[in-house]
Amino acid sequence: MMPSRMHNSLIFDIKRYAINDGPGIRIVIFFKGCNLSCAWCHNPESISPKAEKMYAPAKCIKCGTCVTVCPEKAITLTPEGIITDNNLCKQCGKCTDVCPTKALEMSGKAMTVPEIMEIIEKERVFFDQSGGGVTFSGGEPLIHSEMLIELLDECGKRKIHTAVDTAGNVATETILEVAKRTDLFLYDLKMMDSEMHKRWVNSNNEKILYNLQAISDFGSKVIIRV
Repeated sequence: MMPSRMHNSLIFDIKRYAINDGPGIRIVIFFKGCNLSCAWCHNPESISPKAEKMYAPAKCIKCGTCVTVCPEKAITLTPEGIITDNNLCKQCGKCTDVCPTKALEMSGKAMTVPEIMEIIEKERVFFDQSGGGVTFSGGEPLIHSEMLIELLDECGKRKIHTAVDTAGNVATETILEVAKRTDLFLYDLKMMDSEMHKRWVNSNNEKILYNLQAISDFGSKVIIRV
């Protein structure tokens, strides 16, 4: 096997036993970072390309451990929970490491291709039994095209079915390179009307529609999701 080129990207979640993101039982790898800004985004933690600290007040037991370990003194404990001064916080993650209830967690972990493939391989028994595989999602996985292509190449060598969940807002050359390697596109088509698309998604949809036609002409299997 050829050695990895050691690309790495931020991954904000890995979902096992998924049944709604392609055929069979799947593992979904969620890349962090998106080049659209949908008003209804159901994964807002995926939008920023940077690692972010996330706080779930309902899980907080107000123990104050995070306050103690913060090197920047950016966290204050109040009767309602904690408050973080974002002007001081460096997103170092020390508070998330010690939080006993996971009320504080980092969204975004740098991972390499070998690390992700090791996780994928552990799910192979479910793929083999159900006709499943791996789905690369986000965020927008195609803005991590170099790493995505390397992952798709590795999955291809190992005969693992792949799907790519994309909004298609990338260069046509990029999506066609991915089309050569993936078994399936899950194409998130937000709106057909360009003006409405620009209003609610902060981008027109000409490139998105053009790329949908391009991968269809290429012969890719595409499932459109609205």
